[in-house]
Amino acid sequence: MTLYCHKCGTQLPDDAVFCIKCGTSVVTAQPKQVAASTGPILAPLGVSSLNCPHCGAPISPKFGEMVITCEYCGTGITMGNEGWTGVRKQTMLPLKFTEKDPILAEIHGLMDRGLLHRHLQENSTLEEINLSLIPYWLVSASAKTSVVASDMVVQAGQIATTAALFGAMGGLGGRRGGGFAGPLLAGAVLGSVMSSNQGNARKGYEMGDNCNIPIVALKALTEYQPRNYQFKLDDRTFFDVSKVPKGVKILNGDVGDEAAIYQAKALVTQLQSDKAHAQYHMIQQLHTDVDVADVELLYAPTWFARYDHKGNKIVLVIDANSGGVINSIGL
Repeated sequence: MTLYCHKCGTQLPDDAVFCIKCGTSVVTAQPKQVAASTGPILAPLGVSSLNCPHCGAPISPKFGEMVITCEYCGTGITMGNEGWTGVRKQTMLPLKFTEKDPILAEIHGLMDRGLLHRHLQENSTLEEINLSLIPYWLVSASAKTSVVASDMVVQAGQIATTAALFGAMGGLGGRRGGGFAGPLLAGAVLGSVMSSNQGNARKGYEMGDNCNIPIVALKALTEYQPRNYQFKLDDRTFFDVSKVPKGVKILNGDVGDEAAIYQAKALVTQLQSDKAHAQYHMIQQLHTDVDVADVELLYAPTWFARYDHKGNKIVLVIDANSGGVINSIGL
């Protein structure tokens, strides 16, 4: 058995009491054993303890957990079809909103925004507010959408011009004693123009987009899944457990990367559909292809605030890096 410092990872003599590099006390009750391989750790059914593939520290996963952060070295470990493996890319966002008061002030403004929400925060009771590091699967994807839609602007203009022209002809025919011939002719030609336009107004369009979709890695937080929220990824750094302030809990996840990719593709497809319907009218065909380039595990510091307003629950999820609203329920 080889002994390692649980703080800096330095290899130590078997009888060491303190780390020879950083001076940290060595806790012999929690030995660090080097993993025999950097490959997957195949866990038998019902296993209650494993060892970190990076530092060898003991890990005790709870039932259903698929994403675990080693509390000693900070390595991200995920459970896949081949067993427990280290996450290839693991990042974090720095915590900037560390105090409750600025967050509560921000929430106050959010809850009281608009005439219908005036004094909403004052008339609500704060039941819970906490700060945690939430794991998200950050799925880097590219989308290409093909759209076939009717050119309604051209069609409507042509129909209006034709209607005005033959309407005048119809009126003229009536004054000359032509009876209903003029209106009938106008109606027939107008119908022909509309039918022709409906056939000729179809046009094809292409829409492309590159995006980073965050998929929350906890099933219990699925209802707070961001829809179109973007984290400030320029601020992210490689995950370092020593940079996590004391008292901020690092949550483990129970959503694997394969499930996250599936969810991200579905979400991108829906977002592309929303963009297409906002830009084009009378869409007749719509198809989106989504390619995933990369997946990383992103830990985002997050404030959860829960209020009671006359028996109704209001929950706000605030990005503790940027102060943005990730999601809200009940507003």
